[in-house]
Amino acid sequence: MSSQHRPAGKAETADPAAAPADPAPEVHPEVHSGVHPVDEILPPGRMLVASLQHVASMYAGAVSVPLVVAVAAKMSPGDTAVLMGGSLLMAGIATLLQTLGIGNFIGSRLPFVNGVSFAGVGVMLTIITTQGGVEAGMPVVFGAIIVSSVFGFLVSSYFSRLVRFFPPVVTGSVITLIGVSLIPVAYDWIVDDSPSGTPQPGSIGLAGATVLVMLLLQRFTRGFLKQISMLFAMIFGTLLAIPMGLADFSKLDDAALVGIPSPLHFGAPEFNIPAIISMCVVMLVILTESTADMIALGKIVDKEVDEKTIARGLRADALGSALSPLFNAFHASAFAQNIGLVVISKVRSRFVVALSGAILVLIGLSPAAAALISVVPMPVLAAVSLFLFGSIAVSGIQTLLQADLHRGDNALIVVVTLGAGLAPALSDGFYDAFPAWAQIVLGSGISTGCLLAVALNLAFNHFGSKASATEPEPAVTH
Repeated sequence: MSSQHRPAGKAETADPAAAPADPAPEVHPEVHSGVHPVDEILPPGRMLVASLQHVASMYAGAVSVPLVVAVAAKMSPGDTAVLMGGSLLMAGIATLLQTLGIGNFIGSRLPFVNGVSFAGVGVMLTIITTQGGVEAGMPVVFGAIIVSSVFGFLVSSYFSRLVRFFPPVVTGSVITLIGVSLIPVAYDWIVDDSPSGTPQPGSIGLAGATVLVMLLLQRFTRGFLKQISMLFAMIFGTLLAIPMGLADFSKLDDAALVGIPSPLHFGAPEFNIPAIISMCVVMLVILTESTADMIALGKIVDKEVDEKTIARGLRADALGSALSPLFNAFHASAFAQNIGLVVISKVRSRFVVALSGAILVLIGLSPAAAALISVVPMPVLAAVSLFLFGSIAVSGIQTLLQADLHRGDNALIVVVTLGAGLAPALSDGFYDAFPAWAQIVLGSGISTGCLLAVALNLAFNHFGSKASATEPEPAVTH
């Protein structure tokens, strides 16, 4: 979904044959002077403004995953700032890997923004819980991310051949599951904001006011202001919280303006087999999402995306993800909302996005910038996250529209995936009686749901005489 966060309106598919239809002709201006617009270097002023739009579009999403993990795991403000700084730093590095590339082996060389994926949140929280807390859990999380990223790097050349096992019915079910299973987290933040454990009218009102501001900005603004509506709403909510006594700026006291992230802040990575298996499942989800995003982006910028381009892009995702734990960050993957920004702005230069990556690196090297986000009150963060989590779910539903749900087998895949995958989110402690190794896999509804979706798709749509007689699912475009 990132897995990162996948906004409404994005057409998505896991199959190159089912890629979105070509956008309107005006999105594809002619190539001048033999230079494709993707490889065009814009004037400095225009490039900077366009880059800042990309940063503003993905900034809140980039820090949401570390905030979700930090808050749910009850980390200290210092540890929270470390996670956010590392995530911004690695988002910038992964974006540079994608846009500029290394040789002819790594990087799609498309205007492709990378950031922390939401796909692994459930697995990470399960690992931390089963390991007994942050101190023991985070090294296991980072060890699993490293191994799964190496796995993703190794299979990237062959993954395009495996995409047929991740049709829209599978990817749509999993993406929907990611969004829906995270929504309760936002409501928990409002509860956690109250010492009594009961949501207070002030906290609910603050969350509601933040939602209202976002809705007004989305409805009545255009262009850059609309793109930064989420960031503006966070600022508004935080300022509104000051007279309500719900804002705490003491977290900024010890934050330096400039600082190098402490490598392996949580200790050396540890390698736990069940955790690694779960993270490898997450990596497959990330590879599937990135493949779909590259195909869609290729259509938008009018540049061919073949198997070699996809493989290079997936290697950039995997390499960025493998390096991330060294700087206390998580899996890196495509940010779909920035693809939408390419359509809106009609700016297709990959160097614009590369500059965005450089800006993210600079922000990641400022502990004060990371700590500033950590002062956002929980009800405000909850309100903003509802939009992020909900947009992931809606994007999954849109992907499911590309599947033939009139076929009972496909509908059954969706039903079982969501039903089993939501168990940990809807019933706290559902798998507590199971061994710790089993809880790591089962306790994450996302990994459980993904495994079930793939297995059921194989059983119903690939194996046996029934599968051979089944026609391919039609490609539905939006």
